[in-house]
Amino acid sequence: MDRDKTKTCCFTGHRPDKLPWREREGDPRCVQLKQSIFQAVEAVYEAGVRHFISGMARGCDLYCAEAVLELRRERRDITLECARPCETQADSWPAAERARYQTILNQCNFETLVQHHYDRFCMMRRNRYMVDRSGWVIAVYNGVPRGGTFQTLQYAMKRGLETRMLDLEDFC
Repeated sequence: MDRDKTKTCCFTGHRPDKLPWREREGDPRCVQLKQSIFQAVEAVYEAGVRHFISGMARGCDLYCAEAVLELRRERRDITLECARPCETQADSWPAAERARYQTILNQCNFETLVQHHYDRFCMMRRNRYMVDRSGWVIAVYNGVPRGGTFQTLQYAMKRGLETRMLDLEDFC
């Protein structure tokens, strides 16, 4: 599947344990973040992006995938790719999150399995897969210089991706 990188956007962002509201998605700050994610997806769509890649982690990755699916209801030329790091990605998640994950997978246009079995590098490989195929990244970032979101954002900037940053501090 060769795609024009300038028309592809990936996502990076934090899992619930690093979000101020944790798993309480009804929190007004989370609602505001989700609106901002949707607006960022819409803005890169207006800039020509048609293909979006989500790494499907809990938290911001799922928020982003859901924003793409929401916009796709209005803009039929959008595609969503779910890049899974390994087959067991969601196996230990709470039941409701596994169901949400499966609902997104059932609606995506493409599903990519980066590798079959979990190892300590599979998340990094998934993140590099997404960045290497994208010209854009939308990042939800708390400013802490460590962790997977930081590493993915650094790699994306090194690769020259157009960056839309949503500073988590703006939602606190």
